[in-house]
Amino acid sequence: MTLERDTAHGVGRRRVRWLAGTTAIALLCACASYRQVEVSPLAPSKGEVPLPCEPGWDARLLLDTGETGIWTVEAVPVFDCYATPEVVGLDDEGRCHVLVSYSGKWTPLSRIHDGQWLGGLAHGEVDQRIAGRELYVGGQRGNLYQLVPFPNGALDGRLIARFPGREIHTIVAGELDPQNDTRELLVFTRPGALFRVTPNGPHGRFETEEIAELPARVRHAVLLPPEAGPRRIVTAARDGSLRILSLSDVGPSWEDIMRESMGVGRVALRRDLGPDELVLYSTLDDGRVLRHEKFGARWTSELIYAGPPGPRGIASGRFHADPDAESVAVFGYSGKVQVLTRCDRGAWEVETIFRDRDRGHWLSVAELDGRNSTDEIVGSGYGGRIFMLARPPGFGLGSIPTDRDAPPRHVEVPHANVL
Repeated sequence: MTLERDTAHGVGRRRVRWLAGTTAIALLCACASYRQVEVSPLAPSKGEVPLPCEPGWDARLLLDTGETGIWTVEAVPVFDCYATPEVVGLDDEGRCHVLVSYSGKWTPLSRIHDGQWLGGLAHGEVDQRIAGRELYVGGQRGNLYQLVPFPNGALDGRLIARFPGREIHTIVAGELDPQNDTRELLVFTRPGALFRVTPNGPHGRFETEEIAELPARVRHAVLLPPEAGPRRIVTAARDGSLRILSLSDVGPSWEDIMRESMGVGRVALRRDLGPDELVLYSTLDDGRVLRHEKFGARWTSELIYAGPPGPRGIASGRFHADPDAESVAVFGYSGKVQVLTRCDRGAWEVETIFRDRDRGHWLSVAELDGRNSTDEIVGSGYGGRIFMLARPPGFGLGSIPTDRDAPPRHVEVPHANVL
């Protein structure tokens, strides 16, 4: 509530009383309307919480932070002691939420409290002084953290590097530089720069080295499948470039896939292809979605969707019973999750499958429900919640019976399990 400078004549005090009264009435009306809506008493940490979605899909709430945006979400195997991958979300208050699944329930382990947004996220076996893989996160304050899982399901975090005056937007982990005898992290910052972070410092510390200035910030990066030679990384940048980065003894080198007069937001890799095939999908800020395919040494780019402005998430996976159908999911400022599909190299078609309560920011794909033949979609954004979209049990499995007495799937749950 804003109080203007007119209190000398008592107007401001009357305005405050009027606003307080109308706010109370609005709250009472909201409470009354909620009492008329059928809602689940469960929170995601207590049981499965359904959300409304389009027919042919199930939507489930995994986490609700209230009004705190969740900028990045990925499904990665954080704990080796659990079979199902965990879902990791980074929010606007600088928290990293690791969600552990158990029979439909999702329990959050919230670590780090950096105070400003976290956005960069990577998972991999980088620090060989520690058994297994680690999580790495960073954000607006330029702080880079390492999170280490323990066999009993605990999670520890520590600060390993700082980049004063820079925001950490994107992190890649792995064996990325053939000239380096250790694994490393590549950290992309704003202002645009590329840093190498290696776990070979004294007393268990990391060392940081700037290896390139960049013309713009890299918003997203995807590690390509391994092949002979250095690992390659696709980068989507604010300056409209989609490029492939490789590291060698002479430093970083770049291969252009596309340059547009519009910022590139996200990039996704099609993973169901053979070793000699390479297909990528990218989003542009004006709402375009493009498909990129490599033929020999040449890249081709084609427009496959002219959608709403501000696409901020894209993920490729199997979303149909037909394993040969090519499909990609998109999520953005429209608040809609849409699936683009084509069969037999025909025309692309679009289907809206879910509407979040606010603008979208990220999508990822994982296998989180084995009761169908398809992948699951995980999303997050300004609405402050992480959700999962899945095909119903039995989808694509032929004559396999399913539970006919299952409860209704499409129930809105306002701010369940708020952190």
